[in-house]
Amino acid sequence: MFSIAILTLNEEQDITACLASVAFCDDVLVFDSFSRDATVERAKAAGARVIQHPFADYASQRMACLELGGFRYDWVFMLDADERFTPSLHAEIEQELSRPNNSHSLYRLRRKDHLKGRWIRGSSGYPTWFGRLIKRGEVRITRTVNEQYETDGSVGLLQEHFIHHPFSKGVSRWMARHIDYSDGEAAALSTERRQTMDWAGFLHRDPARRRRALKRLYYRLPLRPWWVFAYLYVWRGGFLAGQSGYHYACLKMSYEMMIDAKHWLGDADP
Repeated sequence: MFSIAILTLNEEQDITACLASVAFCDDVLVFDSFSRDATVERAKAAGARVIQHPFADYASQRMACLELGGFRYDWVFMLDADERFTPSLHAEIEQELSRPNNSHSLYRLRRKDHLKGRWIRGSSGYPTWFGRLIKRGEVRITRTVNEQYETDGSVGLLQEHFIHHPFSKGVSRWMARHIDYSDGEAAALSTERRQTMDWAGFLHRDPARRRRALKRLYYRLPLRPWWVFAYLYVWRGGFLAGQSGYHYACLKMSYEMMIDAKHWLGDADP
């Protein structure tokens, strides 16, 4: 078995459905950043444990969750309130963790982003591999936004997906959240441009390292937001999802424009 950890702040709209998707688990923790809505009450009503902890940044909040959570199991899956577990993912994890020769410290997997009930595969940049299933004490979580999961141990890849509903609270909430995210990404852009290129990373077997190498390259591209749009909408096939794919690619481009503007205007100098 494994535990579930869910970070929350004012997630009353999503938390009930999220918890329903992990009803199979007998150790679910909602690690809350002092929500001002009914998140805590709904989490407790669904049978989850709740711990409240002040928020500094995403990486430190997740590390605090792992340290203070009092989890029943060695393995913890990090889930967000706008994400959903699937029965097939549950079955795969149980099978994987039950292997007697399992030596992994971290598992990565992919997610399916949905807009208006449709999987927006191309415009979301699929497949992106996310570290989420963690063996406590063997994984470090770094980067203040869009966190990275790092370990000195071995890493496994899960084939099943989890589901993400990035627009469950509407487009305005998505945009407001990404305005906040762009602060951290603008600071990261400044740092990454001072780093040397990881050319070997483009061919590395670890998909997370390949993604970091690619990101370091596109941080250096002129007109970067437009390249992001072309990559997601044309190269990745976002146009196949119709209006959903087009609008999501546009939103991703606007997010990259915010990052560039904050970087060049000096709002996020490290």
